[in-house]
Amino acid sequence: MKKLFIILCLCFLGCQETTKRQSISESIYKKTNATQNAFVFFDSLFVKNPKYLAKGFDFPVGKPNAKGYYNAQKFTVNNHLGDDWNGTGGGNTDLGDPVYAIGNGYVAFADDVGGGWGNVIRIIHQYNGTYYESLYAHCEKISVKKGSFVTKGMQIGTIGNADGAYYAHLHLEIRDNIFMKLGGGYSENTEGFLNPTTFIKSNR
Repeated sequence: MKKLFIILCLCFLGCQETTKRQSISESIYKKTNATQNAFVFFDSLFVKNPKYLAKGFDFPVGKPNAKGYYNAQKFTVNNHLGDDWNGTGGGNTDLGDPVYAIGNGYVAFADDVGGGWGNVIRIIHQYNGTYYESLYAHCEKISVKKGSFVTKGMQIGTIGNADGAYYAHLHLEIRDNIFMKLGGGYSENTEGFLNPTTFIKSNR
């Protein structure tokens, strides 16, 4: 009787483990499948609209080389996940200045998310067969709509201060994982994020 009980317990635990593995496998499959479908969507977009493939990148302010601006908080400083671009005049002297698309691409998001982010624009770029995302935050105004295409140097908005939360500046992120959530702008984990200045300088 005791042996039978042990056998039944082992069978039960084995079934639980199998169910757990199946659940994990199904979850991974669904996530992978969703990502693959998203890539298919972007692949199709750029195949149909090849003139919007990225051909290099410029800075998002003072185009093309950020003339009149400085990087006030660089990538990874204080766990910062992007670059903060300020006008050399300081304070709010750059409030309302133009923000430009760093490269050709597709506007995946353009809206006010509130809080410390304010108006945010997210652009998907296909460059040399690889996808990247550029993210522009704290914009005062947005000049593009979700679902539209942009070209390098095209004005997409203006520099803002997130409704007075900070002095005016542009927060720029560049990601090589285009499926991440908005996030918080700061983290010790930089996986999926690239140094914006280094990326732009290396891909002119």
